[in-house]
Amino acid sequence: MANLEKSERPWGRYEVIAESATYKVKTISVLPGKRLSYQRHQKRAEHWFITDGIGVVTVEGVDFDVKPGSTVDIKVNQLHRIANTGSEELVFIEVQTGTYFGEDDIERVEDDYGR
Repeated sequence: MANLEKSERPWGRYEVIAESATYKVKTISVLPGKRLSYQRHQKRAEHWFITDGIGVVTVEGVDFDVKPGSTVDIKVNQLHRIANTGSEELVFIEVQTGTYFGEDDIERVEDDYGR
């Protein structure tokens, strides 16, 4: 099996656990008190399944709480972000579907880390 992508980020880290021409699957870990950029994608949709921790997800300006077992569906072009509001890592599985899965398909509209 090929080595799959791993990346450290200012908010935590992600690891690709499976990918093909039609999907990519990642585990994403968000550190306590951190959040991802408020972003959208032109070429992919995402489904998130929360496995550990608690947080707040924002989709198109609407916030809702998440905990283990929560799921989130993000359509192509929907603005979204997740924030860890707990004291332990927030971990979720992200399943991307679409036509392209590169990290350059991220349009950030707000970012705590100046990216």
